[in-house]
Amino acid sequence: MGAGPKSDVPTITPNELAEADGILLGFPTRFGMMAAQFKAFLDATGGLWRSQQLAGKPAGIFYSTGSQGGGQETTPLTAITQLVHHGMIFVPIGYTFGAGMSEMEKVKGGSPYGAGTFAGDGSRQPSELELAQAFHQGKYFAGITKKLKGSA
Repeated sequence: MGAGPKSDVPTITPNELAEADGILLGFPTRFGMMAAQFKAFLDATGGLWRSQQLAGKPAGIFYSTGSQGGGQETTPLTAITQLVHHGMIFVPIGYTFGAGMSEMEKVKGGSPYGAGTFAGDGSRQPSELELAQAFHQGKYFAGITKKLKGSA
């Protein structure tokens, strides 16, 4: 919570979410749920909720946790409530990543809810397998979003 601003990282305002065809949200975990900073960002979407500007948009989730027991499934489960209140369509990856979803020999975060990584104390970088899962999720999500947009 004491991290300084990152001037080289582009930011988005809550109201700009309405312009998106789909929204893939990524955030760190704190005590098994999304970090307070990200929750505050979503809390600022009240105007979008009131006007239902996000209703019907596809949404997905990816996340990082400090450890294996740090919320790889509870984080997306508690975050889905934000999407539901907006009437968004949750797009999980399920087991579409194939054998990578069941990998037991390598350290890998993620779940059927979305791609994930184990950050440890913050110094660990995502593994090749975790990056491949994240790439798969992005490609899969974009395909679903394109289909939904084309049928509208």
